[in-house]
Amino acid sequence: MTKLLEGVYPIVNTPFHEDGSVDYEGQDRLVEYLLEQGAHGLGLFGNASEGYTLSSEERIALMTRIAKRVNGRVPLVASSGHTGTDAAVALSKEMEDLGADCLMVLPPYFLKTDGDGLLHYFDSISKAVRIPIMVQDAPLMTTVAMPAPLLARMAREIEQVRLVKVEAPPSAPKVTALKKLAGDSLTLFGGLNCQFFIEEWRRGARGMMPGSDRTRQLVQIWNLLEAGSIDGAWRLFMANLPLLRFQLQPGLGVSAQKHSLVHAGVIQSARVRHPTAALEPESLAELNELRQLADA
Repeated sequence: MTKLLEGVYPIVNTPFHEDGSVDYEGQDRLVEYLLEQGAHGLGLFGNASEGYTLSSEERIALMTRIAKRVNGRVPLVASSGHTGTDAAVALSKEMEDLGADCLMVLPPYFLKTDGDGLLHYFDSISKAVRIPIMVQDAPLMTTVAMPAPLLARMAREIEQVRLVKVEAPPSAPKVTALKKLAGDSLTLFGGLNCQFFIEEWRRGARGMMPGSDRTRQLVQIWNLLEAGSIDGAWRLFMANLPLLRFQLQPGLGVSAQKHSLVHAGVIQSARVRHPTAALEPESLAELNELRQLADA
């Protein structure tokens, strides 16, 4: 399965009705839309999914529904990190049993641990599952630093650690460091809404995990890069970069993505769950302007 994990894997937003309940029919439409847009795989329950607002019952219902709908057409990467090791193990096993092909795992970030503690945490998950683990290296969110030598050591010593999502800025140099230390034993993905898509790809990243609303354009960029059309990839990337940058604003990106999906007719409501912030009128006007420029 690890060999299949490359390309553009949008983090699937979770649609809500205006009353805040999960819009399961909207989730079905969004999944089909992303596959039609060319997504090579799907990321579930990440930050753009507002996974931190979902109950365990909602997570189970969504994972079951999405796995049944996708039916093996593309790999599913489910976020299963937790602030406690035992809980992360249990959640990871649950996601595997419900159809995940890979687990994206944040380190524990409430009570910080040291390097040995991080090795214990990821090894505990690895011993409980049979699918690959993608370590999510996101210190801007977790304030947990995982240096390249530690991540390379995880790949050597922990059976299922096979991927890293590099979101530690500057991300492109970290991709280079990991390639030098781990070689092909780690498959590297970029995050941070693809702000450094081309630089990371050039340095050896084999996948990207953006939000859901620019999937077609980002898949086109990926295809251009893979075909050797670097100039074409840069032109399309630069047209979309202001919008990608806008969506990376802390707390506002999910709302922006949902408004764009409403604009595209995919979901019915841009409702987000607190503490996710909703765009105020001024930001919404800016979003509309940037989307028009990107699509011009």
